[in-house]
Amino acid sequence: MTAVSGPLARDLADYLAHLRVERGLAENTLRAYRHDLERYAGFLADARVPALAAAHEGHIEGFLAHLADSDLNQRSRNRALAAVRGWHKFATLEGRAEVDPARDVAAPRPALLLPHPLPVDDVTRLLAAAGHLDEATHPRTLRDIALLELLYGCGARISEAVGLDLDDVDLDGRSVRLFGKGRKERVVPLGRYASAALGAYLVRGRPVWVREAHRASPAVFVNARGGRLSRQSGWATLKRVAEVAGLGAEVTPHTLRHSYATHLMQGGADVRVVQELLGHASVTTTQIYTQVTVDSLREVHAAAHPRAH
Repeated sequence: MTAVSGPLARDLADYLAHLRVERGLAENTLRAYRHDLERYAGFLADARVPALAAAHEGHIEGFLAHLADSDLNQRSRNRALAAVRGWHKFATLEGRAEVDPARDVAAPRPALLLPHPLPVDDVTRLLAAAGHLDEATHPRTLRDIALLELLYGCGARISEAVGLDLDDVDLDGRSVRLFGKGRKERVVPLGRYASAALGAYLVRGRPVWVREAHRASPAVFVNARGGRLSRQSGWATLKRVAEVAGLGAEVTPHTLRHSYATHLMQGGADVRVVQELLGHASVTTTQIYTQVTVDSLREVHAAAHPRAH
């Protein structure tokens, strides 16, 4: 990287002095700023930019692309951009530059984290395990089976599941009304297994706890005291069942939601339909499952086709 000299070096020295003296940054913070800004100044020097005032938006975007090609993680790249923005803003406020080219430069988007759905066989094993933790007719057993069948059978968020009221369930029509983010309402069909599990719990499980607690509650899923099941208890239920099923503690309610969506896509469901079922505001969010499906197909192709490699 080209050595920084001339006006660009003076611009950098002045800003670092401002951070140290006027802003009073701690030494460790100042060291991080210096490291990021020296890297940026070196990039500008390589591009033959004589002073900070001569840099434009394209230089900053080029610097971010340069960082993306390095071994810096997302957090470090965002920190570097914050330092660059501060330098350009200082130059503008001090009258050393007419415009601030960093003002409209967007922070790098975080890397896309693909969901990790369970294979269908693992989901089946998980749901079967819920029936073996207590007696088959115990209210907790009936409730836990119904809860897990609902999470996987409807792709419900845990908050949506525990927020269900009795009026939201239509067993005759085999559907439930879920309230997602921002209380956005959607009606999702209940599959045969989920409908049967929910019906068994509502008839033979829930009334026992409500009667013993001597309290009325509109909630579908209740605890042994007759109150609404909490999100934390819902998580704990899944964790307990997943460990019994040998799937590990990393299985979460969202894992079942991811599995629901992925299995629908693998079964040929249209992405717009999956979007509605999940309650996504934008189809862009749902399209992540398209990528998961493509990756799955690629793995099958690589393993099965004689000329895949």
